[in-house]
Amino acid sequence: MGRIAAAAWSGVAGLVFLLTPLAAAGSDPSAATLRLVGLRGATTVKANTREAMATAVAALMAQLIQRNQLDPDRVVSATFTATSDLDALFPAAVARRLPGWDAVALLDMQQLAVRGDLPRCIRVLLLVWLPSTQAPRHIYLGEAARLRPDLASQTQEPPRR
Repeated sequence: MGRIAAAAWSGVAGLVFLLTPLAAAGSDPSAATLRLVGLRGATTVKANTREAMATAVAALMAQLIQRNQLDPDRVVSATFTATSDLDALFPAAVARRLPGWDAVALLDMQQLAVRGDLPRCIRVLLLVWLPSTQAPRHIYLGEAARLRPDLASQTQEPPRR
């Protein structure tokens, strides 16, 4: 396996890390540059039950994985939050059962309770390495699309021809 070269850039927009695999004998110009990206997603749950929560988290994760072509080896961590009205299941437990995700750092937290916030909502922030040419696809399912209407349109599958 080759070595990894990393570079960091800090600017007004935040911190961006670039990762470039290097061949053992030097730089491989054909190697793709990777960047560390925060992927966001959210979904809502119909009821505070293990089954409803597991189904919602599985659907959210499936969309994030498929739409971003995620390889678990490139996922650094996942932080899940749930609103205080959801306590039947740890969302990270659902992600941990995905193939290859048992080695990913996973964390569950309670979402800050804000009056008027969307009820029965599960959010996730994934830190992943994506090719620098690949745009991140954030996923907002169900009523959670109201949280980020500007990004929710990315969730829609393109029309099939």
